[in-house]
Amino acid sequence: MEMEGERPPPPPLPEHQAHTKPKPLSRLNDYVAKSRVGKWFKLSQRNSTFTTELRAGTATFLTMAYILAVNASILADSGGTCSVSDCIPLCSGPASACSPPDESCKFNPVNPGYAACLENTRKDLIVATIASSLIGCFIMGTFANLPLGLAPGMGSNAYFAYTVVGFHGSGNVSYQSALAAVFVEGTIFLLVSGVGLRAKLAKLVPKPVRISSSAGIGLFLAFIGLQNNQGIGLVGFSSSTLVTLGACPTSSRASLAPVLTSANGTVSLLPGGTVSGDILCLRDRMESPTLWLGLVGFVIIAYCLVKNVKGAMIYGIVFVTAVSWFRNTKVTAFPNTEAGNSAHEYFKKVVDVHTIKTTAGALSFKNIGKGYFWEAVVTFLYVDILDTTGTLYSMARFAGFTDENGDFEGQYFAFMSDATSIVVGSLLGTSPVTAFIESSTGIREGGRTGLTALTVAAYFLLAFFFTPLLASIPAWAVGPPLILVGVLMMRSVVEIDWEDMREAIPAFVTLILMPLTYSIAYGLIGGIGTYVVLNLWDWGWGLLRYFGLGLGLGLRVPDHDHDHDHDHDHHPRVNGVLQNPTPKPLQLHP
Repeated sequence: MEMEGERPPPPPLPEHQAHTKPKPLSRLNDYVAKSRVGKWFKLSQRNSTFTTELRAGTATFLTMAYILAVNASILADSGGTCSVSDCIPLCSGPASACSPPDESCKFNPVNPGYAACLENTRKDLIVATIASSLIGCFIMGTFANLPLGLAPGMGSNAYFAYTVVGFHGSGNVSYQSALAAVFVEGTIFLLVSGVGLRAKLAKLVPKPVRISSSAGIGLFLAFIGLQNNQGIGLVGFSSSTLVTLGACPTSSRASLAPVLTSANGTVSLLPGGTVSGDILCLRDRMESPTLWLGLVGFVIIAYCLVKNVKGAMIYGIVFVTAVSWFRNTKVTAFPNTEAGNSAHEYFKKVVDVHTIKTTAGALSFKNIGKGYFWEAVVTFLYVDILDTTGTLYSMARFAGFTDENGDFEGQYFAFMSDATSIVVGSLLGTSPVTAFIESSTGIREGGRTGLTALTVAAYFLLAFFFTPLLASIPAWAVGPPLILVGVLMMRSVVEIDWEDMREAIPAFVTLILMPLTYSIAYGLIGGIGTYVVLNLWDWGWGLLRYFGLGLGLGLRVPDHDHDHDHDHDHHPRVNGVLQNPTPKPLQLHP
């Protein structure tokens, strides 16, 4: 019986709730959220937790860690600081028969001295990649408070190695001058980002070229991944069709050289000509053991991408690399040669803090007055404005950070982080750093703050100690991710209006020229030039109308006040083709 004025005691909690305490992870998340760290990174405001950010950072690193091996391999193809002076004289017969090495020592058969220099350069570039990525991720996480990972960009590294410097230094610009071009471009990029012009400059590039450039770079990377020296070797050289099916064993390949036949039948090497790599298959096509191992890696990565498995690129690289580490097999990365034995001895160290010996501070400004130097600067700047800015905006939209104007919190420091990393990377010896589209995996895992980027930076720090393992990843393990990165970069072509020929033609020219000219710069020049030519007539009418009205000439040119989408709505189609579309002159306003 209850006394008046007294409340009955609360009912007892169920037994499973009476003894329930917050889980350790929940206590950790609550503690961090209330700490200075949690308040700085706004964990509660962004509906995230400390453990979620750690998981997101792990997912992001796993999907972008392939850049450590791939970037070093691509940049090492430029030859780095290696030169003819690193080649050792090869003598046949008496000592008097020795001749000093010339430019041909850099090409197949590569001189042992030059090959050893390349291997040391590759190790330097792994460390340079780690350092520049770590710095970029740290700035992005600490100051911009965004869950984005940064590293040297795919595309700009290919442009650096194969177009600017050229394979083993066969281009117009030396490796040292190319680093100076990256430094100058990074400094300009930093100033442009600092004064807020970055987004506006990106919008000046014609839309079809802007959209198709990333897809063209993807095709370029896939083409590299299909070749012998940088990939799985499926594509080889043909004297009649330029390219054909390859993938023959090393013993069945031949090098090529440009020769000149004189009137008396004497054959000599063309002035300035160089011997190619082993690109011609004489026989045994599709019988290369490393090709089939690389294709297994391709299937692993592709299947993981289909199933949306995090870290897909890493699983394929790890499998192919692990199989290649066994000696005395047909797919070994350590053949029984002097170079193979040396590489195996370094590999057995496993843990080693490699210090940069040749690439740090190697930049040279002696060619700053040359036109091709500034061509490289402008192209690097253009690619960074488009690629990096576009990636940042797309990732911010994906995470739900953007407002109605497309701006997002931390935008200023996000722009400054990659620009600063580009300058630092050039001083260490690597190509421009950019925000990685693979950051979307971490965002998909729930990453919403800079703690995700700091987690990625912590993983890059750990990678410092495992240079021997990273330096032992073979080309046929790097080829499959290059091909599949090309697949991911092709997504942008759906944004091109293929029914409007004024967009479709420049976009296609950009797409096709990049891989087939082996140059990102030529693709961009071709696309922009085609766009200007196709729109010149309409722009001319627009100018005539503008000045004609101003002078009272009464010129009548059809109005085009509606945008492109409205034009499509008001004109009939036959079999999907727009009928009688009216030209769109340049819109000028007094």
